[in-house]
Amino acid sequence: MKITIAAIGKIKEKYLTAGIQEFLKRLPPYCKLDIVELAEERMPDNPSSAEKIQALTREGERLLKAVRPGSYLIVLDVAGQAMSSEQLSARFDSLALGGQSDITFIIGGAFGLSAEVVAAAKERLSFSKMTFTHQMIRLLLVEQVYRAFKISRGEPYHL
Repeated sequence: MKITIAAIGKIKEKYLTAGIQEFLKRLPPYCKLDIVELAEERMPDNPSSAEKIQALTREGERLLKAVRPGSYLIVLDVAGQAMSSEQLSARFDSLALGGQSDITFIIGGAFGLSAEVVAAAKERLSFSKMTFTHQMIRLLLVEQVYRAFKISRGEPYHL
């Protein structure tokens, strides 16, 4: 299976980078996972609503260009559907059985996602009703992808 995470912004915190790298090292037996980092739009300190919408639109255009044709698009969205790790694992299995071997996850920037990106998604996934930084959610997503494959194969999962 080929999984891509397209995300706005770079991760600057070393502890998040180290965590992501650890899971990227563990994933090759299960899938090929790539992370595509796209530039965050520069904004004034107190942007207006119009400036936020313009930034989201420009980020959204770049995010959608990062999605390969035919890839199954899942956006991370606080208003999306919550899933357990077991449900995510079953979803991957279901997609694979249906012939879908290419999945793209999109993580927006500080202001979220444009309406166009949300509309293009096949699914909207929520990790929690709580708010997490977009950098932190990237680590959580990579960990959950790894966990989903371990569950699918009936392998024990302990860190």
